[in-house]
Amino acid sequence: MLRDLILTLYSLAYDRLARPLIFRDSAQDAHARAMNLLRKLDDQPQLLSALRLIHKLTFPAQPIQVGGVDLPHPLILAAGFIKGEGFSSEQEARTAADVRDIIPGWRAMPALVGAAEFGSFTRAPRMGNSGTVLWRDPASLSTQNRVGLKNPGALAAATFMARQREHLPAIYGINLAVSPGVSDQDQELAELKEMARTFTANRLRPSWYTLNLSCPNTRDDPTAHQTEQKARLLCGELADMLDAPLWVKLSPNLSGEQYAALLKTFAGVGVRAVIATNTVPLSAPDASTAGVGGGRLHPAALEAVRHLTSTQKQRGYPVDVIACGGVLDGVTLRHFARMGVRAYQYWSALIYHGPLAPALILKESR
Repeated sequence: MLRDLILTLYSLAYDRLARPLIFRDSAQDAHARAMNLLRKLDDQPQLLSALRLIHKLTFPAQPIQVGGVDLPHPLILAAGFIKGEGFSSEQEARTAADVRDIIPGWRAMPALVGAAEFGSFTRAPRMGNSGTVLWRDPASLSTQNRVGLKNPGALAAATFMARQREHLPAIYGINLAVSPGVSDQDQELAELKEMARTFTANRLRPSWYTLNLSCPNTRDDPTAHQTEQKARLLCGELADMLDAPLWVKLSPNLSGEQYAALLKTFAGVGVRAVIATNTVPLSAPDASTAGVGGGRLHPAALEAVRHLTSTQKQRGYPVDVIACGGVLDGVTLRHFARMGVRAYQYWSALIYHGPLAPALILKESR
């Protein structure tokens, strides 16, 4: 059929021509070039129409409902790609939002790939970490980052998105995260509620919100970011005040007992879906610790999903499990599907298989 022919030709062209050229640059330089390109595409109606046509030709309709959201197909671009620039102050971010595209890809990526999650956004803008913060490991089809929640902050992001309201995608999510370094639970809750009110006050209606409860630069959550008590407090308050379903993103490498306890709490407070997982912290090429996604994350994500789906089936909790971690092709998607997962997030697949990676994954998973 035409769709298969287009994707076959695309895959050959990307693997043999585009990827070798892209990989001549460092991961960080290539990402910067991609963001510059997306910023230009966001403002070109004719090119956006072309992206929508490509989507129509290459993505089969596979409607599914997960986490209280009707999706056109079971793949969602994970948070971290459409997140925006970093700024040193609220004023700087607000000023920039008035004059330019501060969230590159907000329009172009959904036009091409469909459902996407924006963010993570924190209450205040963040510049993120300095120096080299992005790496690739082609041998394992992995990516690694210590970006440090770089983003324009919730207020500037909401202001910018509200100004573009009529052009926002039909289906998208917003990922919220507490500012790094904040450990007081009352302050965490205050930040999250303020962000939620900010998006609501700007009359933004995402299809879902995700609370980034995970802490990707710790092992087995030693600083207690993902406990029953914290989940009950933060998720309960958010679920009550949001006008869209609440999802939660967790880390890998938690114990089976911790996943089970969290899932019970989520079911009790009205969380509709849990995303498993965020990146796994490992040593980076510069000897820092940075979150790994893609192939090297896949085994840990599989283990997390195994614990969550097992508990879900045993207890009958009305919380969907969305897999995230090394969804690179049809084979890795089926690893999760065999556990009963019906929806998946991806990120690293874009790096190794290009912008039509999700369409290729859908084709290969048939």
